[in-house]
Amino acid sequence: MSQTDEVGNKAAHREAAPGEVFTAFLKLGLTSFGGPIAHLGYFRDELVQRRRWIDEQGYADLVALCQFLPGPASSQVGFALGLLRGGPLGALLAWFAFTLPSAILLVAFAYGATALGGPVGAGIITGLKIVAVAIVAQAVWGMAKSLCPDRERATIALGAVLIVVFVAGAWGQIAAIVAGAIAGLYACRSAVAASTGHIAFPVSRGFGVLCLVLFAVLLVGLPIAAALQPSQPIAVFDAFYRAGALVFGGGHVVLPLLEQEVVRTGWATPEAFLAGYGAAQAVPGPLFTFAAYLGAVLGPEPNGIAGAAIALVAVFLPGFLLLLGVIPFWESFRTKQGAQALMRGANAAVVGILGAALYSPVFTSGITSPPAFALALTCFVLLTAWNAPPWIVVLVAAAGGILISQ
Repeated sequence: MSQTDEVGNKAAHREAAPGEVFTAFLKLGLTSFGGPIAHLGYFRDELVQRRRWIDEQGYADLVALCQFLPGPASSQVGFALGLLRGGPLGALLAWFAFTLPSAILLVAFAYGATALGGPVGAGIITGLKIVAVAIVAQAVWGMAKSLCPDRERATIALGAVLIVVFVAGAWGQIAAIVAGAIAGLYACRSAVAASTGHIAFPVSRGFGVLCLVLFAVLLVGLPIAAALQPSQPIAVFDAFYRAGALVFGGGHVVLPLLEQEVVRTGWATPEAFLAGYGAAQAVPGPLFTFAAYLGAVLGPEPNGIAGAAIALVAVFLPGFLLLLGVIPFWESFRTKQGAQALMRGANAAVVGILGAALYSPVFTSGITSPPAFALALTCFVLLTAWNAPPWIVVLVAAAGGILISQ
């Protein structure tokens, strides 16, 4: 057998293993605590080092691509690995298995939260709002150290804060990212090294273009459809699709976008929003499953299971369409120095957007007294200095919230 035939047989074997993909990602979905950066570490341990689905250089290329695109980076990496290993079915199974455990837990919490009453229930809700402050602060701190290590990118982040403060809503966040990318193109070219690795996915350029067109049609067409034909299901799908389409930098950055879509429209209360965000830190899997909780607690119908399903599919769909659309063109684009400089500036702007969200709505809603501030600091120290698992910190915050409410 020739070497070419042997490689072809191995590729065929990879595409014939959807069951293996489902099992591997279900394990990851049940055990991957700690947020998107931690998820990428879990993927590397399980799928690169242990199962050897892809080599180190190929995995690094894939992570770079998904961090560049809007959407949930860790879920996009998992989707792409499922595609590489099991074809289109493998990609869907990878997403489903990695997402389902946390989605079920958060929908269950949505039903349970409405049943919580009395001082114990109020205390738990208080604690979840407080822990959200610590977790977002940790995200800002960690992202600032890695994405804003020099004065140029720190200045871009500060500029993003100013933009989102003075230009409210999603347009301010889009403007901040665009401005950051343009600034990065001119200010972040130093020390940019082009990547040299190669990885090929079974996605044609024609199919990629089709996915990009579908992404754009939905992004533009859903608001028009919602305006021409008032329908709450369409409005919900549009809101969560738009939030998923405009998120740069990972799960935590979706917070201000979702708050804009569901709290300021009156679909969910600020208390319910922050309680669910705190609960999302205690479950494994992608943070974007916070959308399932929000879909379940929405004031107008559809809510419950139907609302959770609509919100969950809508928030993940744009990131996957973009990934499928860009994969065929990534190999030639990513080696350009200008592309990497643009990415650095956009990532710095993301830090600024998240920093602004840390103050409002997170801090202003969760910290209402000196004991609440002390509890938030305790949670922050547990996360950063003691490296405590997030679910343990959530339990500490819930217990502390009960004490504060007493």
